[in-house]
Amino acid sequence: MLHLMLRFCNFSNTSSSADEVVESCVFFFFFQSEAEGRSVAGALNFNAAPDAQILYKAMKGLGTDEQAIIDVLTKRSNLQRQEIAKSFKAQFGKDLIESLKSELSGNFERLIVALMYSPFKYDAKELYDAMKGVGTRESVIIEILASRTKAQIKEISKAYKEEYGSDLEQDIKSETSGYLEQILVCLLQGERDNATLYVDTALALQDAETLYAAGEKIRGTDEIQFITILCKRSATHLMKVFEEYQKLAGKSIEDSIKSETRGSLEDAMLAIVKCTRNIHCYFAERLYNALKGAGTDDGTLIRVLVSRSEVDLNLIKPEFKRMAGKPLSAMISEDTSGDYKTALLNLCGSD
Repeated sequence: MLHLMLRFCNFSNTSSSADEVVESCVFFFFFQSEAEGRSVAGALNFNAAPDAQILYKAMKGLGTDEQAIIDVLTKRSNLQRQEIAKSFKAQFGKDLIESLKSELSGNFERLIVALMYSPFKYDAKELYDAMKGVGTRESVIIEILASRTKAQIKEISKAYKEEYGSDLEQDIKSETSGYLEQILVCLLQGERDNATLYVDTALALQDAETLYAAGEKIRGTDEIQFITILCKRSATHLMKVFEEYQKLAGKSIEDSIKSETRGSLEDAMLAIVKCTRNIHCYFAERLYNALKGAGTDDGTLIRVLVSRSEVDLNLIKPEFKRMAGKPLSAMISEDTSGDYKTALLNLCGSD
């Protein structure tokens, strides 16, 4: 993210205040990201009522017209889908999500139903599902908390409370332990993405020295120092810290994390670093790992395509192609089939 902001922002205008420069750059970055990044833009001249009628006809009687469902729901924005759900309830007295669940099955059902949740409710649902029942899918929690902004995490926590009557932080504490619990709870506070382009070089060097002293320089690892700095510093500050760390340690912060930590704690720290350096590359890697080898991690594939299709999926796809050596759409075609594949490819768009 940072390199895009720096590339397109003009810092030569000294008449502008620092705050004005930051505000302009942040506005430009998100405008650029939304304009170029969306693979699903929604329908022009949208009208929810006829869309709701198409869905009703597709599901009434014997059999289901899956293609009609795909054509409507994968080609509308999330806000438009919410309007369709309201119109469906008003016209036919039925809940659209429940109707879809009763007519569809498998990964196709999972994908179509995911499209019907608003973004914050969907993230809340994914977090809830990751923690309910036996075992906890730490990778899902790490992905969501490491890649969302402070404002988004606040809204996700609110949606989680409204939907499940439970406190997200308390649930994470009950499902995790040790340093993993600490880093996840720290991420929940959302302190690391305060929008600022100013970097205190002296503090960045001090943080780099602290990380070096907490890991490579000693036998064992002082995990708390890593957690504190990674979770509480801004992205711009961390980029400078990583640069200074490389000079001190003679190796990247990623390599040090891999040698100093293990398991889910390592995954969480690396996710923070990757999202700081290049969030598009991070999600490309998530998709590649979901598709490569035998079998498919459909949960990750669905979650990333649904959650990023109206944000930055078009910016993720070039990173994926560089990593995989082939387009995302090609790997989706190879790994999936039927209506599920058709719907995924609609969300993915052309490469």
